[in-house]
Formats: sequence, C-alpha cells, structure tokens
Amino acid sequence: MLLQMVSTVSNASLLQPGFSLLNFDGHLFLFGQKGWPKRSCPTGVFLLDIKQNELKMKPAFFSKDSCYLPPLRYPALCMLRSDARADEYQYIIHGGKTPNNDLSDKIYFMSLVSKTSKKMTFQCIEKDLGGDVPEARYGHTINVVHSRGKSMSVLFGGRSYTPLAQRTTEKWNSVVDCLPSVFLIDFEFGCSTSYVLPELQDGLSFHVSIARDDTIYILGGHSLQNNTRSPNLYKLKIDLPLGSPAVTCTILPGGISVSSAIVSQISDTEFVLVGGYHSDNQKRLACNTIVLEDNKIEIVESVSPEWTPDIKHCRTWFGCDMGKGSVLLGIPGATKQIIPDANYFYILSCKGAEEDKEEELITQICSQTSSEDPGDSTPFEDSEEFFSAEANSFDADDADTYNEDDEEDESETGYWITCCASCSIDINTWVPFYSTELNKPAMILCSSGAGHWVHAQCMDLSETMLLRLSEANVKYFCNKHIDLNKGLQTPQKVVCLKKPPMKPLRKKRTMKLPTSTKKSFLRRLFE
Repeated sequence: MLLQMVSTVSNASLLQPGFSLLNFDGHLFLFGQKGWPKRSCPTGVFLLDIKQNELKMKPAFFSKDSCYLPPLRYPALCMLRSDARADEYQYIIHGGKTPNNDLSDKIYFMSLVSKTSKKMTFQCIEKDLGGDVPEARYGHTINVVHSRGKSMSVLFGGRSYTPLAQRTTEKWNSVVDCLPSVFLIDFEFGCSTSYVLPELQDGLSFHVSIARDDTIYILGGHSLQNNTRSPNLYKLKIDLPLGSPAVTCTILPGGISVSSAIVSQISDTEFVLVGGYHSDNQKRLACNTIVLEDNKIEIVESVSPEWTPDIKHCRTWFGCDMGKGSVLLGIPGATKQIIPDANYFYILSCKGAEEDKEEELITQICSQTSSEDPGDSTPFEDSEEFFSAEANSFDADDADTYNEDDEEDESETGYWITCCASCSIDINTWVPFYSTELNKPAMILCSSGAGHWVHAQCMDLSETMLLRLSEANVKYFCNKHIDLNKGLQTPQKVVCLKKPPMKPLRKKRTMKLPTSTKKSFLRRLFE
C-alpha cells in the first residue's frame, strides 16, 4: 500500500465528513459538500481534479430537464447497470442529510448524458416508490443483486430523527436507529417491500456492505441503542423466482467490530477494508483484504501502510472510495492552518507498486509529516459531526479552480445573481437551481433573448404559478420583459359565426272602407 499526500487548494474545506465520490468514465466527482459556498454549482456536484499532487474542484453541469438534487451527506449510493457487463451505468442516491440537517427520503437516479473535452453534463431524475417506502435516513447502504436474470436493489440500516410524537425540548433533534428491516426495491415497477428477519435484531449504521450476484455481506456498523459495534458478519441471500422474492439471512464467523470503514474494490473478487473506528475513542489503523469467491467470503488482515504521525494522532479521520483500489482520506488541520476548518488529504493506493505507476494518480510521496503530540483527544462520535463551521467563501485568487472559459455559460449553472433592480435575495442564502420551495428562493428562466435567471420571490410568483411555469414548453417573461411578452402574443383570429338572414315580417293586410260606411257604422254603434 502506498500513502501519498495531496496539496489542496483553498476550497478543499468543502470536503467534510459525509461526502461521496462518483466515478464517471474515470472522472471523479464530489457530491455532498457541507455548507453553502457563494460560488458553486447548484446541486453541490464538483469535478475533483487531481493533477501534479494538487486537488482542485470545478462545478458540474446538469441538463435542463433534471430535477433539483440537494447536496446530501451520508446518503446511500450504488452503481446501477442495465446489464452486468454494460458500459452505461447510473448512480442510485437515497437519503442523506441536507445542509439544514433535515433528512431526505427521496431516491434519485444520476446519469451522464453528454461529454465533451470541457464539459460533462448530467441528468438527475427523482424516482417515486409505492408499498413499504423506507423512511428518511442517513448512514445506510444500498446494493444491487442479480438472480435468475432479474435484478433488485436492497436497502438496509441507517439512522433517523426521533418521531415527532416522541420528541422532547431537550432532545428535539436526537437520532435513533432505524428498524433492522431489509427493503427490497424494484425500480422497474416502482415498488418497495420490507422484510423482518430474526437474525437482524439491532439497527446498524455506518456499516459496510458488499454485493456479489445474489448475495450481500454486511460487516460491522454502530448501534446507538446498545452503543456497540457489531462483530457479526451477516450474509443476505436474495432469490428472485417468478413469484414472490425470498430473503434469507445467515450469521457467519469472522466479522470485524468496526464502524465508518471504507471499502475499495481491487479486482472482480477482491476488496480492501480501510479506516474506521473500534470504539468512540479508538481509530482502526489496520487494513483487511476481503475475497469473495464461490459464494464464500474470506477476510484476512493485510499489510497496513506507514501512517504518518498526523494520521496516527489526529482526533478524527474520514474519506471515501475513489475506485480502482484507491481511497481519499482526510484529517482535520486543527491549528496548523490559517483556515480553521481546512483539512489535510491523502490518497491511499491499495494496489501493487507497478499498478500504482500505471494509475498515475499521484507522482510524489508524502514528505510533510509532523511528530507533534496532540495530547488528549475527545471521543470520535463515529465520524459523523466533527465540524460545525460552514464552508468558507471562494477566494478571488481562485482563478485556477474557477476559470471562466471552463465554466462557459454561467446562466446554466445557477450562480449567484441580482435578477432585477429591486432584488432583495440575501447572497448568503442558498438559491437552488430547481426548487418550488419559496422559503429557499427558487429561480426560473426568463425567455427573453438567450434567457436569464430570475428569483421567483422577486417576481412575486406563487408556488402554484411556479409549478405551472416549471413545466415543459411554458415560457415565462420577467417584469422587465413583460411588454415583450405582450408583443409576442399573437391575437387569436375571431371566427365570425354565419347567421342565416332573418325573414322580414309580413304586414297584415287591411281593407279600406269608404267614409260613408264608417259614418253609418259609428251612428249605429252609439244609438
């Protein structure tokens, strides 16, 4: 194993515990930064560019038919392929914490729709489920299993907030273990079914799950109820016949008591287990190799890298799988850096030396180490909430990270704007690209010219109107261009109704009597 340090730019403080990495065509993308930077992409997805030992971030682009994807920390992610050997794939994203510390129960599908030398465009679609829908949670896992030519997703574990009826003033935002139910999700038909298995008695979060064919192995994890890290190794077998699915669970020997560990796949059957915690005040510095063959699992301890003194003595550490046997690890910089919430980052490559050279991920070995003794440290809190400060604003000297030529049209990225002369939106308030929540100012495209973005609040749009204008092929013009809107509207032709001509009234024919006859008649009338 080879451990190498990465020199980071000033905006690396956005990488906080709970972030995720998505790998599309060999390009890494950061998802789920903590806090709201003033200049960022609307969904919190960044291209993680690592060149010459420098880590930089560039905003990602999303298609206009994408739904709003909030930056989520500690979600469950899984790669989904249409076929086991297909080149095209997409990511399933479920749950996680929002920047407001709300929990999400939504499911998103994220896929790459176009790729050029300067721009990769993604599409995000929200999926609806019926049946036993999993509650909002974080710290859980989701995997895809294949059986009898069919595939389904399996969701397990996690934490959730205490139900409203059970909350108290002192513990309003306290979290509890989710019930140890196994959810079998069929995305093709949009249905979910939960299974209660007698072998799974305690809820688990921040565990490890590895899937192969029709089997999922669950390792470690933390239980809030018992404050323990399970030493059990669970084997979930999913059978998908023509009728109802069958889910069975077996407890295997050889488990590891660990939470928040990271797993990276080295080959088709080999994985490596890195990091995590033995207890609230003890990191796990050992590494393990996991081999899955012939429906069996073998876990053996492997040679650990030479951890630097900073890593050995740090209060916390966190990270994520980069793919191809590499792991991105972060430790807090504490008082050694000017920016208090900045972090040090390392890349741990778990392959052999020759394979490391082929990857060419990093070119220099870490030379900046420290032998200082940090003294007493506080409990780890299970790698969940170690930092309370929000992410720092992007500096003006960040030209290398945010190049205007690379960003192309800023109107497509939903950057901070002043939409009109009377715009009253606070620049420190997050402005989602796609949203109908007026408490989080939504933006909508004015159809004038090439189009520009305006705030729904500044235009006094109701939520009902915003929903209607957000539909496809509906044009909207802001207050400034409302006259243009009127000018573009072509009056509808008024079709004249053909009415049959009315027939003239026939005059009554009267007989004219001679004057002598009239006088004779009147004389007789009065006699």
